[in-house]
Amino acid sequence: MKPVVLEVPGRGQDLQVRISAPVTGSGLPIVVLSHGFGSSLDGYGPLADFWAAHGFVVVQPTHLDSRTVGLAQDDPRTPRIWRHRVEGVKRVLDRLDLLEAAVPGLGGRLDRTRIAAAGHSFGGQTAGNLLGLRVLDPVSGEEADLSDARIKAGVLLATAGKGGADLTPFAAGNFPFMNPSFANMTAPALVVAGDRDDSPLSVRGPEWLADPYFLSPGDKSLLTLFGAEHSLGGIAGYEVRETTDENPERVALVQRVTWAYLRHALGIEDDSWAAARKALSEGAAPSGAAALGRIESK
Repeated sequence: MKPVVLEVPGRGQDLQVRISAPVTGSGLPIVVLSHGFGSSLDGYGPLADFWAAHGFVVVQPTHLDSRTVGLAQDDPRTPRIWRHRVEGVKRVLDRLDLLEAAVPGLGGRLDRTRIAAAGHSFGGQTAGNLLGLRVLDPVSGEEADLSDARIKAGVLLATAGKGGADLTPFAAGNFPFMNPSFANMTAPALVVAGDRDDSPLSVRGPEWLADPYFLSPGDKSLLTLFGAEHSLGGIAGYEVRETTDENPERVALVQRVTWAYLRHALGIEDDSWAAARKALSEGAAPSGAAALGRIESK
């Protein structure tokens, strides 16, 4: 169902949301999926469709940085666009009643005690904020706690690491909000990173994308995808031009592992996650699924 429109005071325009849900079933857990810079509610079909087909309600808001919004660089909202993203997700959580009512047959089928946040790239930082990640606000100079207790777990896909000296001059000049602190990101999360994701935003190479795992406390897992670049094989869409490493098998692995992790982290069942960890743990034989990636946990 799209677009479902939510009013967001102070945003300057309404928030458009897409909802994907199973036709049947009750007690459905919820994933709010935050898109990468420039994308929209129409992105990430390979993830949204898979999760919805396997028992989740997936809610996708369109953030202000979307190309479909066309926000000017000199718009006064631009310096705090990262925060508008987080506030948009919180608005989604505040109005789950309206979103539920907008989808025929969905009423009474949501499990509001099992909510996760997921995001790719810039969306990963947005999801991280809800888990406890803090951003040094370029406007106020403060690190506000924007975590939300309604979010029980997260999936951070190809998400930026430390700022400061780790940023390229381009990133430092154009994205002043890329100064995250992971010290308070205590909620459970799965971090997914490609070992060939050599971001133009960092001088450190692919290891930079693993910072959300190594620099955060608490229960965390890291899925390292071998040969993967920023789109992780093509999760951003079925026919997305910026996918530089198209690989259906890699996308299928991300689908299965993220689904299994979400079911584990939200307390639904553990067998699927245990099987994924066994197949992709360090030291696994370099064949079959193990050739695609590695899982480690702390």
